[in-house]
Amino acid sequence: MQPLNFIKRTVGVAMAMACLGGSGGAAQAADAVVYTSNNVQTVDVAVDIIKRRAPGLTVQKVASGTGALMKRIEAESANPLGDVVWGAGFDTLAAFKQNFQPYKSPEAKGLDAALIGTGDLWAASNLHVMVVMVNDKQLKGNPMPKTWADLANPIWKGKIVMGDPVSSGSAYGQVYGLYKLLGEDGLKKLAANVVVSKSSAQVYRGVADGEYPLGVTMEYAAYSYVAGGQKDVKLVYPADGTFVQPEAVAIIKNPKNGAQAAQQLYDQLLSREVQEAELVENFRRPSRADIDVAKLTKLPNLKDIKVYPTDPLAGAADYDKVIKLWESAIKQGGK
Repeated sequence: MQPLNFIKRTVGVAMAMACLGGSGGAAQAADAVVYTSNNVQTVDVAVDIIKRRAPGLTVQKVASGTGALMKRIEAESANPLGDVVWGAGFDTLAAFKQNFQPYKSPEAKGLDAALIGTGDLWAASNLHVMVVMVNDKQLKGNPMPKTWADLANPIWKGKIVMGDPVSSGSAYGQVYGLYKLLGEDGLKKLAANVVVSKSSAQVYRGVADGEYPLGVTMEYAAYSYVAGGQKDVKLVYPADGTFVQPEAVAIIKNPKNGAQAAQQLYDQLLSREVQEAELVENFRRPSRADIDVAKLTKLPNLKDIKVYPTDPLAGAADYDKVIKLWESAIKQGGK
């Protein structure tokens, strides 16, 4: 994910296109084009499930960054070439809401009302939970942090890696949550300890490789190392409350292949079978409340995690202020 203001400043549109075919169905055959920022593994899992559940639906993928996809949808508004967009944050979709059309999916009954966009313009397909990723071999006798506030302890100076909120939507969500939870002074103290990585992927790789003892990252990325058998990697869900960022699916206004095909794909992406498969195979936390995450993985159920509530739309409105504060704090910390 890219932060909203970064997306709105994007001028160029860069895309990589790939087609993922499905088996044809005679009477009910349909095509649907999904615009997505999700990675290949995530899309492949969904498409494989859809082939079995809806054999008459052929899915084509247009893959690119969220910003490029939003700009493309906007540019194509007079003659849409896509049907569904999948993987954008709520704040991004709200900024481009004029390009989507409402749909009340029967699959949305499995979602909390807060995970459905105003006027049924979108619905959450998965949730990103923010965690502290720990390499306990690198703690060197220091206590494992239990809260976000613990990360402001001077013992962690230069030992915490985070993504850059200017170029990463997930990193901005982390910084915004920390700003709301800890206030300006708390955020400044934490920023003094942080090493900022331009690549969000380098955060979890850096911790897994032992370059840093601590990293602030998304749950699924950190858990992939735990699931892969790396015993020195631990996930901390801060006791003062973690932050949750939903990603969503929406139907592009006047979809290329018609409302029926678009709605069918939308339903499939919200289905229990697709979300369970994404959880088991890619560790993507489902948005549906009827999936027992703890039963299918070693991850806790969301009801067992303390969540500090943040509003993605308010976060988008505060973007310039929070980024200015963060950059000033990082500079003061000598970064």
